[in-house]
Amino acid sequence: MRTPFRFAATLALTGALVAACSGVASPTPAPSVAAPSAAAPSTAASPAASPSAAVVPSPSPDPCATANLATLTPGTLTIGTDNPAYPPYFQPPASGNAPKPWQLGDPTNGQGFESAVAYAIAAKLGFATDKVSWTVVPFANSYAPGKKPFDFYLAQVSYTAERATAVDLSDGYYFVAQSVVALTANPLAKVTTISGLKSFKFGAQVGTTAYDTIKNVIQPTTKTSVYNDNDAAVKALQAKQIDGLVVDLPTAFYVTAVQIVDAKNNPLASIVGQLPVQAGPNAEHFSLVLAKGSPLTACVNQALSAVKSDGTLDQITKTWLSDKANAPILAP
Repeated sequence: MRTPFRFAATLALTGALVAACSGVASPTPAPSVAAPSAAAPSTAASPAASPSAAVVPSPSPDPCATANLATLTPGTLTIGTDNPAYPPYFQPPASGNAPKPWQLGDPTNGQGFESAVAYAIAAKLGFATDKVSWTVVPFANSYAPGKKPFDFYLAQVSYTAERATAVDLSDGYYFVAQSVVALTANPLAKVTTISGLKSFKFGAQVGTTAYDTIKNVIQPTTKTSVYNDNDAAVKALQAKQIDGLVVDLPTAFYVTAVQIVDAKNNPLASIVGQLPVQAGPNAEHFSLVLAKGSPLTACVNQALSAVKSDGTLDQITKTWLSDKANAPILAP
């Protein structure tokens, strides 16, 4: 397709060379053959060169504007969490049971720490309550590599560098201490030091930082039992298959006040103590989980920053995670 152009250009160039070599004077005076570009400096400035006619660039669109958010379902924010949805993170209805498929707590009612956090972030992103959808995703699946059925996920997922290689993890929305729960009749209930924990048998949910705490901080002399969820771990504690259960502190409040009680709701378990929270940027914290490289991550962090700066997050934390039980910090 380019051949005719090249051939015509060659003929034109040949003709020019012949004329230049012929020595025949042009009948036209030289000034009249000056190239147009040579006259350009004396020509009036074009509109493009005039400062008054400069084109003003259009402002860049806001990537975090609601209409620009690339959610799984356009116009809807899909949030994932584990099931059962445990209090105090997700609150049961005032009467009756949680709507199916939810067990115990109801993520959709905005009640409970993580439900309230989720809806506060959704609001900052521009999604009304009726534009939020919830989906069940097992805890360990949330941070596994691969495609995600949610826009973001929250279920007390602590940040770890290993998890961050497979998914995006947001800034922290809660800085947490791990704690030890034991039946009040077990000798473990009277231990006051971390070193005193070593001879007891512990259990925790698979894939959690609670399990990592047992392994790396308590370092017991007996093998740790691992369970698919906290409900199974609590049942193992009740059955005396383990001496102690390690969970984050808010969960320990629920276990001792609601799950392990007698017929008159008297507690049968107690919080032995909490392990010191690591200070500084590496302090354990809960993060929202997003797919690796999600276009929503920066916007979610922006929304999270907004609920921190306007006091919303502090109020939610005070409402749902205020201290409800004695939980002394265990000495080394």
